[in-house]
Amino acid sequence: MTARRLGWVGVLVASMGCAPPSEAEDAIRIRLSTTRFHGNDRSGAYPADASLQASTVAEQGMELRWASAPFHTLEIDGVIYPPLVYASPLFVAGQAIATDDFEGTTDAVYTGTTNGWVYAIGADDRAEPGRILWRSRVSDAAPIDTLDQGVPLGVLSTPVIDEALERIYVCAYDGRAGWQLHALSLRDGTEADGWPVTIDDAGLASVNTNGPATFQHPSTMSQRGALAMSPDGSRIYVPFGTYWGTGTGWLVAIDTDAASISSAFSSAPSTATESNGGIWGSAGPHVDEQGRVWATTGNSPPGTGDAPGVWGNSLVQLDGELRLERAYSPFNYCVLDDGNMDLGASQPHRLAPIPESSTPDLIAFGGKQGVVYLLDIETIPSAGLGRGPCSSDAAVDRSLHAPLPQPQFNARGPLSVFGPYTDEFGEIDHAKMRTKLAEWSDEQNNRFLFASGTAKESPESTTSVAPSIAKLRVALADDGRAFLENAARNEQVVMHNPGSPIVTGAGDEATVWVLDRNAPRSAPLLDTSTPHPRLYAFAADDLRLLWSGDTAGPSGKYTSPIGVGDALVVATDRIEAWSPG
Repeated sequence: MTARRLGWVGVLVASMGCAPPSEAEDAIRIRLSTTRFHGNDRSGAYPADASLQASTVAEQGMELRWASAPFHTLEIDGVIYPPLVYASPLFVAGQAIATDDFEGTTDAVYTGTTNGWVYAIGADDRAEPGRILWRSRVSDAAPIDTLDQGVPLGVLSTPVIDEALERIYVCAYDGRAGWQLHALSLRDGTEADGWPVTIDDAGLASVNTNGPATFQHPSTMSQRGALAMSPDGSRIYVPFGTYWGTGTGWLVAIDTDAASISSAFSSAPSTATESNGGIWGSAGPHVDEQGRVWATTGNSPPGTGDAPGVWGNSLVQLDGELRLERAYSPFNYCVLDDGNMDLGASQPHRLAPIPESSTPDLIAFGGKQGVVYLLDIETIPSAGLGRGPCSSDAAVDRSLHAPLPQPQFNARGPLSVFGPYTDEFGEIDHAKMRTKLAEWSDEQNNRFLFASGTAKESPESTTSVAPSIAKLRVALADDGRAFLENAARNEQVVMHNPGSPIVTGAGDEATVWVLDRNAPRSAPLLDTSTPHPRLYAFAADDLRLLWSGDTAGPSGKYTSPIGVGDALVVATDRIEAWSPG
């Protein structure tokens, strides 16, 4: 796991040479920074003190402990737009702040809004929890009809933080300048010299490793996926899809030293305004310790098949300069293309190594079809000219399969988690999974993945039913090869549009948390009658419901909470901190 900075009390105790507090007191006092989506190691697992253990949550429930003021509204042509947060919050323990309103060191939460503002919020008593430490306007946001029925387009994606440089990178849409990557000081929100970097078609054309392709008008390009950073901090990776299938997906690498575009990868060499490999999932790409970039893509146009350079509905692995090295496409990618069933809805999760397995290096992801895939990284083939032939035989799929046949295929194949399985219905409110997996180990070191999604009443139905949360065991076959099997499901709770799950604590007392948008994908977010998101807590051992409650404010979609030791932090139209009652 990536080392993270100790919270202020842990640092203070160490510097004073005092005897350490008891284990329980130490757990409460030490907080660890969260600098990217789903935690620093991207596992979705957060250390926590006893207050966030399953037994404590079940006994005491959760209460809203503190909240910031609602973020700033935006007035355009006489219309007042509320602030919405699509980004998951980030957290820095013991951050130095230097503004006119506050000067000192405090824990701080960072986030951005659709209205084009980035905020730093105090998260401990040194700055008054919930206090806005600074705010920085990074764009003149503009309403986009295709973004959830007219939500202003400002900041959608989860930023990424470089603690060494005390810098937060944020991508924002400006109605005049288009998409720009900003580099702001964690101390006061000021922009670094030479920034922002504008991302447009002219800047990408000469550095695209899979072109020629068109980066469509900025208002067409959706930058919902979380930002990622190379291990040495020299590159920031910015993913793009489009709204309603109007262009090609992109990954863009920004050189942080030169403050310029370094390279880019389009999911297809295409200039057409149609879906072609959008990289839009909220979790964004995964960058491993070797600097390799992993991403899943959305559908390509029906009939594109194995056309050269077309990498829709695939897992792609690129080097640090976004040159394609390896790729996996499911056996039935053409069916996924036809039904707009994006793999790109569920960005990849790189599992911690399993040394006792003959397949120790694994990567997993899902997709709108409700299927979850597990792959042996070492056997992912080198990328050829294209995806290869499509098949109706699940047994030829190159992912890792359970020893027994899967009922939906009548053959061995990938695991269907959120059903019923269908090859026809999988878009908009039919979609079953738009989230990243979280990883957890029990006290016997058995490995599990948690998946959130929405099963449906019938193959053609948009009505969500249980399960909405599933626990998958990473099992080993007789030959040591890993595969996935269903371990537990909650058959009572029905979620409608959940974000990615996270896990707090460890062992059998761990708790799984999910923030559900609590409304269908097509629900208008600007309608005040749309329910507020709902926060759920489940026991990690058997997924029994421990607690649930509505958030204080409305929010965007697919956001996840973060654990900060003794509290759970949620971004809605404000920052909220929840802890046991």
